[in-house]
Amino acid sequence: MKNFLDKFNKAFESRIRLGIMSALIVNDYVDFNTLKDLLSATDGNLASHLKTLEKLNFVEMKKEFIGRKPNTQYKATEIGKEAFQGHLNALENLIKNNK
Repeated sequence: MKNFLDKFNKAFESRIRLGIMSALIVNDYVDFNTLKDLLSATDGNLASHLKTLEKLNFVEMKKEFIGRKPNTQYKATEIGKEAFQGHLNALENLIKNNK
């Protein structure tokens, strides 16, 4: 059992970070407000989790203006996609082997 748990990535233990990566895997870019609404997160909570994922190089940010309003968008990096897929594979293996 321990070797299955070793393959889990601690970065994705939080439901918010798991949700962020899930959204970014299926979309090229997702803006901050969309993530906030999708995950029912506060600005501060979401920003904190995004910052953690950025430090790990799992997500990258792009800021632009739409008209006069700032718009911050995020996307999963290749490193982030690989780490997330590894985490999902570990979950799948755990489920398959515990039936």
